[in-house]
Amino acid sequence: MGSHYGLKIVEDCSAPLARQEQVFAHSLVDNLKALELIAPLVSYPKGAVLFMEGQKACGIFAMCSGQVKLSTSSPDGKTMILKIAETGDLLGLPSTLSGKPYELSAEVSERAHVHFVPRNAFLRYLRANPEAFFQVAQLLTENHYAWHRMIQSLGLSHSATGRLAQFILGWSTDHARGQDRFQIPLTHEEIGEMIGVTRETVTRMLAIFKRKNFLVAKDAMVNIRNRAALQGLAST
Repeated sequence: MGSHYGLKIVEDCSAPLARQEQVFAHSLVDNLKALELIAPLVSYPKGAVLFMEGQKACGIFAMCSGQVKLSTSSPDGKTMILKIAETGDLLGLPSTLSGKPYELSAEVSERAHVHFVPRNAFLRYLRANPEAFFQVAQLLTENHYAWHRMIQSLGLSHSATGRLAQFILGWSTDHARGQDRFQIPLTHEEIGEMIGVTRETVTRMLAIFKRKNFLVAKDAMVNIRNRAALQGLAST
């Protein structure tokens, strides 16, 4: 096991995989490792940047553990977080396939173990494996509809409280398998960047949710007390 510029090369990653795209990512990584087309698993510390918006696409990053913020810049220069990537996600896939610059920036928000797959090696693998190419096309389609659903759901919530309620419920579904008790390892400012409100607004609305006993939030831990009430807010 070695290290370079604060990045540690790790020997293995046995984190469980659940979603369909995670299963595909795991299979892909195993195949690329067998063909020696994949870089060693690297441990990135919090704050490390995997790639920047506008940077030439050099390959994909297959996440084995941890969390990575995917963000973009608005025309007025504000940062907007679009997704928190987790175990099994493939980052930079559309740009790697198209050869266009990365459309988003990827910054580690919780220490992550990541494989890097160079673009040329990945494209050679897809050309030689039609089934894998079909799986990638299917994954891109599913991701497209997931982004559309997310944007649509947030757009339907016109109020700030509705967008925050929608965000909390969505995090429970996407990151905690629908449980009522889970962690959101984001600051109030980062949550605001995801739903289009200020840090102060997030803090104020969480205090209101707590006062009404909709949820309890302490540090990164959230405990939903009244899911029905949040669902009602999410539709406003």
